[in-house]
Amino acid sequence: MKTTVVALANQKGGVGKTTTAINFSACLAEKRKKVLLVDLDPQANATSGLGLEKGFASSVFPALLGEADGLSLVRETGIKNLDIIPSELDLAGAEVAIARMDDYLHRLREAMAPVIESNTYDFIILDCPPSLGILFMNALNIADEVIIPIQCEYLALEGLGVMIDIVNQIRDAGNPNLHISGILMTMYNMTTNLSQQVVQEVNKHFADRVFDTLIPRNVRLSEAPSYGQPITQYDSDCMGAAAYRTLAKEFLKRRKAYVEEGGDAESSLYNLVPSDLAEEL
Repeated sequence: MKTTVVALANQKGGVGKTTTAINFSACLAEKRKKVLLVDLDPQANATSGLGLEKGFASSVFPALLGEADGLSLVRETGIKNLDIIPSELDLAGAEVAIARMDDYLHRLREAMAPVIESNTYDFIILDCPPSLGILFMNALNIADEVIIPIQCEYLALEGLGVMIDIVNQIRDAGNPNLHISGILMTMYNMTTNLSQQVVQEVNKHFADRVFDTLIPRNVRLSEAPSYGQPITQYDSDCMGAAAYRTLAKEFLKRRKAYVEEGGDAESSLYNLVPSDLAEEL
């Protein structure tokens, strides 16, 4: 099977995107999948969350400028089957530098081509920045699938329609196989009516596009990044670890079904939700 590129994307911050990037990647690696996590957020939280220090010229930025090979930027994490291309503050300058270049929305595709063509990895996970900038668009232009994490609060629903429209636009503009593999509900609090109501509302409109797995609010999940460890290492038996293991299992099951269907983004259960449904939220 060829390398699959999965973008974790939401233009809204604070939805658990980077937490999911770290722990979802670690759980896939735990299932003996070879995974590369690419930290595209200049804040570099996924980088530090896996125990790497932020260092000069260690991000994907040189490759975006055509000054480095994407393969040369790969670093080991110390976790079996999981590598990373880290981030650093210099990546914030990419928005300006890339905007001046030809094919500025496809620079990441060119930078990562050697990595993808090497077929070293089963999955490349892209931790996207929380903004609708050039790096964000570059990520969607190279991705095969998008996972959209949203917090279990009503305000988090506001950007969901925007995300769906952006994915539609990227598909129409030259990445026809791009599809939403799932909407992931995060920071779920089973003791509040609000969390339950938001989950019901999202399922009402998006049905089988929503992952069954709910990521709970969990203190151990919040603590793990400060120790530079995924939750599977920091506290393997906690609720957060169990949830992300379940997510990895569900994702692989959905991915298998998609491949067996022929990988048709138009006809599969992953096809994009029409805009009129999104507008009802």
